[in-house]
Amino acid sequence: MNPDRGPATTAGTIALGNLEARIDGHAWQVTRGQLTVGDRAELVELIALRGHVLGRVADAERAAALAEELVGQAPGEARSFIARARMAAVFHRFASALTDLDTAAALGADRVTMDAERAAIYQALGHYDEALAIRRQAVESRADFSALGALAGLYAERGEMVEADRWFVAASRRYHSVSPFPLAVLELQRGQLWMEQDDLRRARTWCEAAVRRLPAFVPAQGHVAELDAAQGETAGAIARLRTLALASDDPDYATQLARILGEAGHTEEAQTWRGRAETRYEELLARHPDAFADHAAEFWLTIGGDPDRALRLARQNLALRQTPRARALVRRSRAHPPG
Repeated sequence: MNPDRGPATTAGTIALGNLEARIDGHAWQVTRGQLTVGDRAELVELIALRGHVLGRVADAERAAALAEELVGQAPGEARSFIARARMAAVFHRFASALTDLDTAAALGADRVTMDAERAAIYQALGHYDEALAIRRQAVESRADFSALGALAGLYAERGEMVEADRWFVAASRRYHSVSPFPLAVLELQRGQLWMEQDDLRRARTWCEAAVRRLPAFVPAQGHVAELDAAQGETAGAIARLRTLALASDDPDYATQLARILGEAGHTEEAQTWRGRAETRYEELLARHPDAFADHAAEFWLTIGGDPDRALRLARQNLALRQTPRARALVRRSRAHPPG
């Protein structure tokens, strides 16, 4: 499917404004005690979505704190535990997330929802066979956008290009909402699939499609910058990454910027951004050691200049997640000469 002929959605700027308004409205009602458990769980999801789109770790942390509060306020409601499970998974606390899902199921949560949540965690852990069985069953039961997109994402992570692309196309054709958020995420996943296969032309097609649909989508902008750098468009990559590194509290963008600046000979500015990234990784590892072990390992393996620490973090990540990416990170860390 050509992204230019993809489903029409609300303009990204308008959609983001609407998301901000919904968050503000819910937050105001929270102060007045006017929200139901379902509304509070929705607020958690809205803030987490904003954090993902805008590259804000602080939003994810706020959403996790609200989910924790919700369980304390409504311990007899399945939605409370689902909200907390989702945020625990965001920060790679997978055992806690699965425990919360078990509690939600005991409280009467919908089985389809529980299966989807468990499949996402199994996939993150690298338990692909278990995840695939659930994803296939979901498609057989109801082949909607969510089920098809989830199956596509799983095949993409397994590196099965033909199957992944087939299900990405099927998911796009089943998209009937006007919200740009889910479709932009799907388009970015397609771009990432081709990046991992070193097909930069196809990768750019889909990453840029995600950016056109949702210009403020920081992860998509970051991948376009990565493609710019890989294709020799250094000035464009640096300009894009400066904006992202200033706007996002995720140190990944400062890391990328420092690396490209250094390669371009801008040593002083590269060192400034490297220092910012290191400080931020130290903060995040102190609070969320499992969630940031992989990206922190990449930092210390490259511009961070500490391959021994990179290997420790890579092994920590592999102990938690038996994925091809985690194994590859350990291999690269072992191959790097010690500092």
